[in-house]
Amino acid sequence: MVVLGSKVLSLEEVHRVLFEGEELVLDKAAVQNVNDNFEFLKKFSSKKLIYGINTGFGPMAQYRISEDDTHQLQYNLIRSHSSGAGKCLAPVLTKSLMIARLSSFMQGFSGVHTDAVHLLKDLINHNIYPCIYEHGGVGASGDLVQLAHLAHALIGEGNVLYEEEIRPAAEVYAQLGLKPIDIHVREGLAIINGTSAMTGIGLVNIIEARKLLLWSCALSSMINEVVEAFDDHLSYELNVVKKHVGQNKIAEMMRGMLKGSKMIRHRPDHLYKELEEEIFKDKVQEYYSLRCVPQILGPIYDTLTHAETVVVGELNSVSDNPVVDHRHQNVYHGGNFHGDYISLEMDKVKIAITKLSMLSERQLNYLLNDKLNHKFPPFMNLGKLGFNFGMQGVQFTATSTVAENQTLSFPMYVHSIPNNNDNQDIVSMGCNAAQMTYKVIENTFEVLTVQVMTLLQAVDYLNCQDRLGAFSSRIYQDIRAIFPKFIEDAPRYADVQRIKAYLMRNEPMVAVEPVTEKRHKTSV
Repeated sequence: MVVLGSKVLSLEEVHRVLFEGEELVLDKAAVQNVNDNFEFLKKFSSKKLIYGINTGFGPMAQYRISEDDTHQLQYNLIRSHSSGAGKCLAPVLTKSLMIARLSSFMQGFSGVHTDAVHLLKDLINHNIYPCIYEHGGVGASGDLVQLAHLAHALIGEGNVLYEEEIRPAAEVYAQLGLKPIDIHVREGLAIINGTSAMTGIGLVNIIEARKLLLWSCALSSMINEVVEAFDDHLSYELNVVKKHVGQNKIAEMMRGMLKGSKMIRHRPDHLYKELEEEIFKDKVQEYYSLRCVPQILGPIYDTLTHAETVVVGELNSVSDNPVVDHRHQNVYHGGNFHGDYISLEMDKVKIAITKLSMLSERQLNYLLNDKLNHKFPPFMNLGKLGFNFGMQGVQFTATSTVAENQTLSFPMYVHSIPNNNDNQDIVSMGCNAAQMTYKVIENTFEVLTVQVMTLLQAVDYLNCQDRLGAFSSRIYQDIRAIFPKFIEDAPRYADVQRIKAYLMRNEPMVAVEPVTEKRHKTSV
């Protein structure tokens, strides 16, 4: 199980809760700290003007709320802002959102009653997903609309998805013996005022984007293998003179993935000798989509590394307003709800993954265009040319999907629209950025699916299974188990769905030995 509150929560721990079914447990000392913070706020707020406790919200904060109405004020806030539209978020995104909101509360600066953290923990552990809608948040004052739907479920009034059925929250709570939270001081504002929707989606995006990067490395290695590329563009010596961590990591991984291959060629064995030809049959250098992979995927590696630091930092931050500090006996008003950190990182990840999908599409095009590769039949057609179509139809899907990614890559970070009577005069659009990034990532799994289908057909055309390295051979065997070699034409949409699901469930893992200066490093 994962203990929340005793230390910084890591991405790996979030992954375990989201994808491995691990239970969340609240650290007792941290829960006591949450309670101490609540008790301080309850006393401190008496006869003091504190935003969102005895004032209206946003531009209506100039209006004092009578003590008789402060309790109802929090309910009014939750109900009025439960106004989202579009589809409900995918369950994994909702669960991640709840982890992010719970992590923020467990820092002990939000003034919430401990009932809120206990119920959030129970929803996560019971796989109860509040119906949270995709449209509504502008990402400054936090993800107000998305988190209002979370709050609506927490008070027992909203709908939830439980065991693949949408039901009233109160009904599910009664079935499981759970109790909706009561409003004590500021639970309404505390729940809805923060960056937890964009952060939760961002965490899933980083996890899935890293998986895509590994698959892109793997498929880039396989295409170099099946076309019998030269190995020096992956060599330690060539890459180490470029002083970027990502490039060298990618080259190192690809060398590990190609270890033992009988198809990758060592340039000195073929070209560094006296040759009589005036025109060479072999390409002296491969196309950029084959030999520039470390330089293309390297910046993506570095982008994801930095994005993880930022998003995990936000996960372990206090993102609501005001900040209740019982240690210094004060309440601080400011803007920790502003989502620019997440918005900017999600835009960068989105652009990076779009570029990854573009690399995949170019590698796919190389395999399918016989005029480029001079090695394979058009469209990797293993049947009768002109009569059969091979991968021709599926290529359209990959090309169309990459084009959609390119359009979606317009940055939300610079798309602020003032609203809320200009109180929110510059906003982050962070939740939109995170959701669009999620869409780009999902799209890219589809593009890589078409690429791997084509690579497997190429291996069978060459009948080179026994010449592949162990890494490529394992991928070939695993995916061939769900996608047999084909010659005759048939609908391929079910194959695309199965392989996409496989890529999303699995990570290609390779053991990489660190390269030392003392040994020969060029040949893979």
